[in-house]
Amino acid sequence: MAPERSDPAGIGWARTPADFENLYTKNPDPWDYAGSWFECRKRQVTVACLPRERYRRCYEPGCSIGELTKVLAPRCDELLAVDCATAAVRYARVATRGFGHVRVERAVLPTELPAGSFDLIVLSELLYYLPEVELPGLLDGVLSRLTIGGDLVAVHARPRPGWDGCDLSHLQCARPELAQLAHLQDESFELDVLRCISH
Repeated sequence: MAPERSDPAGIGWARTPADFENLYTKNPDPWDYAGSWFECRKRQVTVACLPRERYRRCYEPGCSIGELTKVLAPRCDELLAVDCATAAVRYARVATRGFGHVRVERAVLPTELPAGSFDLIVLSELLYYLPEVELPGLLDGVLSRLTIGGDLVAVHARPRPGWDGCDLSHLQCARPELAQLAHLQDESFELDVLRCISH
C-alpha cells in the first residue's frame, strides 16, 4: 500500500503563498523531507534517473527546504532553486550553504518565472499544488526556458485529490515539444524524464 503523506495544515492541496508561509512557520519541515525514508528514496531515484552526468544550468521550482537541491547540486554547474515561502527559502539557503554555485530565491509561480535558459528543469511534487487552469500556462513558461536537448524531470506523488500523478504524467507527455526518455511508476510516485526536441 502506498504511504500516506499528511496534509499538515489541514487546508487541502491548492495552497496560496500565504498558506505555505503559515505552514513553514508552524513546522520547518512539514513533509519530513529530512527524515522520511520515502522522501530520501524518492530523491535518490530522481537523481539516478538523470540521463547526463552533468548539466550546465538547472532550475528547481518549489524547492521547499532544499533537500533535493543538495542532491542535485553536485550534478550542475549552476542551480537556481525557488520557493514561494520566505521561510522555506531561508531553510534551503542554510541547507545549500556549502555550494557556491547554488542560488535560492523566493518566487511565486506561474507569474515569476526566471530569465534565461536551462538544460535541466526539475518539477518535484509541485504541479498539483496549482489550480488546474494554471497548469498549461506554467508548462508553456517552463518549456520556453528549457533548451533544445535539455531535460525535464517531473515527479508526482500518487494519489492526490483532484490530480493523480498519472494525470500529470499524461499532461506533460502530451506536449509535442517533449520526447519521453524514461517513465517510472512506483506504488507511491510517478517519474518522467522528458527531453526538449523543439520550441
